[in-house]
Amino acid sequence: MKKTRIKLKDLAFFARHGLTEEEAKLGQRFKIDVIVELNDQAAYETDDADNTVNYVEIYALVQSIFETKRFNLIEACANAIASSLLEDFPAIESATVTVKKPSVPVNCICDYFAAEVTICR
Repeated sequence: MKKTRIKLKDLAFFARHGLTEEEAKLGQRFKIDVIVELNDQAAYETDDADNTVNYVEIYALVQSIFETKRFNLIEACANAIASSLLEDFPAIESATVTVKKPSVPVNCICDYFAAEVTICR
């Protein structure tokens, strides 16, 4: 059986997620990676977008969750997005969501801290 892995990488959003008062007040930029797996054999055979998931709809769902609800933990945010992807898109067999936080409130030099959640049917 063939599986398709669709990736949306480094989606950038500004939000006020985090544990500290400063994070809630000032906000910061986050990056999100989404990987969904599905068996879209019909899409291979028909070359028809109606036989797969719509990338724009995936993006819109991620954006809606990320920008309308405030999360203390990026783990909770990643879980909410992954759960909603499986709920809203029956063709998706698994969803992996990584939320990256480049501006961490820690005295360190790094690219980002991240939380990754994978949910399978």
